[in-house]
Amino acid sequence: MVKVNVVAVGKVKEKYFADGILEYSKRLSRYCEFKIIEIAEENYQKADCALINVIKDKEGERIIPHLKGYVYAMAIEGKKTSSEKLALSIKNLCDKGNGVITFVIGGSYGLSNAVKDRADELLSFSDMTFPHTLFRLMLSEQIYRAFSINGGSAYHK
Repeated sequence: MVKVNVVAVGKVKEKYFADGILEYSKRLSRYCEFKIIEIAEENYQKADCALINVIKDKEGERIIPHLKGYVYAMAIEGKKTSSEKLALSIKNLCDKGNGVITFVIGGSYGLSNAVKDRADELLSFSDMTFPHTLFRLMLSEQIYRAFSINGGSAYHK
């Protein structure tokens, strides 16, 4: 069974987001081993451009050891795709024998260049900015949707 990891900076504080993520984690258990790995977030009240790069680099150093298998880095400059195309991409990875797929969500300032360089693909859901906990829920749902599409489930209409 394929392993799907979501490496995410920060913790989910809101119960309603945590409940939603847990629900999709349970649903995914029939398709894959789904795991969320939380990375400590750097805490700075105000950051200039130089400090933002330091923050991203520090978070990136904590992220990189968890990047296994095929890595999708979630980045606003990444390519946009449909649910069906994401499903096809995941199916192709599984068919090729990739045992681990990792999705990465950066902190509030994004991902370091080192993490982006390590990624196999940069993905974006939108040009808009979303709260990280909401995005984690959205990503969990899209991963579930992709496996549902590939499994022939009626979930995706």
